[in-house]
Amino acid sequence: MVPFSILLNLLVDSFRLTDGSFFLQPFLFAVLCCYSIAAANQQQNGANKKVNFREKEKQILDKILGPAHYDRRIRPSAANGTDGPTIVDINLMFRGISDISDNKMQFSVILTFREEWLDDRLKFENMQGRMKYLTLNDPSKVWMPDLFFSNEREGHFHNIIVPNVYVRIFPNGWVLYSIRISLTLSCPMNLKLFPLDRQTCSLSMGSYGWTTEDLVFLWRAGDPVQVTQNLQLPRFALEKFKTDSCNSKTNTGEYSCLKVDLLFRREFSYYLITIYIPCCMLVIVSWVSFWLDANAVPARVSLGVTTLLTMATQTTGINNSLPPVSYTKAIDVWTGVCLTFVFGALLEFALVNYASRSDAHREKMKKQRKQWEMEHQAALDAMAADGLLDDRNSFAMKPLVPASTEVIFMEDGRDRGQQRNDGMPTETCCRTWIGTYTLRSKRIDVISRIIFPLVFAVFNMAYWSTYLNQDDDTI
Repeated sequence: MVPFSILLNLLVDSFRLTDGSFFLQPFLFAVLCCYSIAAANQQQNGANKKVNFREKEKQILDKILGPAHYDRRIRPSAANGTDGPTIVDINLMFRGISDISDNKMQFSVILTFREEWLDDRLKFENMQGRMKYLTLNDPSKVWMPDLFFSNEREGHFHNIIVPNVYVRIFPNGWVLYSIRISLTLSCPMNLKLFPLDRQTCSLSMGSYGWTTEDLVFLWRAGDPVQVTQNLQLPRFALEKFKTDSCNSKTNTGEYSCLKVDLLFRREFSYYLITIYIPCCMLVIVSWVSFWLDANAVPARVSLGVTTLLTMATQTTGINNSLPPVSYTKAIDVWTGVCLTFVFGALLEFALVNYASRSDAHREKMKKQRKQWEMEHQAALDAMAADGLLDDRNSFAMKPLVPASTEVIFMEDGRDRGQQRNDGMPTETCCRTWIGTYTLRSKRIDVISRIIFPLVFAVFNMAYWSTYLNQDDDTI
C-alpha cells in the first residue's frame, strides 16, 4: 500500500495552481478520510488473522490438562478450595421408555445423562468472552465421578456415528459431562390389581467407591428430570415422576444415592378388548344351551365342551404372560368366575339330561301302572259279573298319602297344588309359573335362563365396584 505521506504530496501537487493557492479542499479531505478508514480496517483484519482460536484452545487444553498441572486421579476440592466433599449436580432426560415387561418385571429406557461439578484446576482465560467453553470427546482426560446404576440389569453406550458423549469445560472451572445411554432396569411389581393397576418403577444411581465425606450427588436445582414430549408407551401411560435421595449405609461407610420414581398407569382398553369382552362372550354363548331341546344331546355337549376348552385356553394364555405369584390377581378372579359359569352350564346339561331320562322313566312307569290298574279293574268286573265277589270279599285301593295332604293330579299328570291341613292352597305366582312346565328337565332349563344371567350380573357389579375403587400405593 502507498504510504500516507506520499499520497498526500501527490494530491497537493496535482491540485496546486500557478498562483500558489489551493482549491478543491473538500475533495481532498474526503479522500484522506476514506484512506484512513481503509487503513484502520486493514490493520484490524491483520490483527484478527494473527489470532487463531483453535490454536488457542489447544494451548489452553495442553496447559490445564498437562501432567504438571492436572492429575485426574485426584478428585476436585470443594467450593472455594475447601476440604469438603465434591458436589456433583445430576440431571437427565428420558428420550424413550419401552418394553415394560410384567413377566420379567423390568423396563428399558433411553436417556441423556448429565453431571456437573466444579474443578478449580480447570479454570482458564475466556479471552474477553470470545471463548465460552472447551469441548472434549474423551472423558478419560478429566476426573469423573464413580457413579453407577444400582438397579441396572443391562446397559450399553451409543456409538453411531460417533460416541454420543462430550465434556465441556467452562472458564470458571465448571465441568459438564453428557452421555446418551440405554438401560434395562429392574422394576418389582405388585400385580394384585392387574390389569387395573398402577406400577412405580425407579431409576437409582449412586457412588460406588466415594463416601459422602468425599462425594455427594444432588439433583440440579430447577427441572432436574425432563421427559420428551412425544413419548409413546405401548400399554402404559406415564402419569408423573418424583425425584428423591436414597443414601445407603454399609460396613464401609455411607454412600450418596439419588433416584427418580416413575408412576405408570396401565392402559385398560387393551385388556378390555382382548380379555374381558371375549370372556363375557364365551359365558353368554354357553347359555345358548339352555334354549336347546333337552334331547339335542350332541348339540348341547359340543357347545358346552367347546366353550369350556376355549375358556381354559384363554386362561392359560393369560397366566403364561404373567409371572407366577403367590397371591390372587384381579384377572384371576375374572377368568376363574367365567370358567366356573361355563363349567356350570355344562353341568346344568348333565342335570337336565338326568332329569329328562328320569321324566321318561316316570312316564313309562305311570303308563304301566295305569295299564295294570285297567287290567285289574277288568278282572274285578269279570269276577263280579260271575258272582265270585261279594261285599265281604270286596276291597278297595288305599291311598298312599294322608287325606289331609293329598296331591291331586290332573289328567296330564302334573302337580296342581298341595292342600294344607286348613284347606288353604300354598301356591305362589312363581310356583304357578314353574308348574306350567310338565317335565322337570324343562323346568331346570327355564330356571337356568334366569339364574345364570342374574348371578353373572351381580358378580360384575361386585367385581367392578371392588377393583375400580381400590388404589395402588402411589408415589
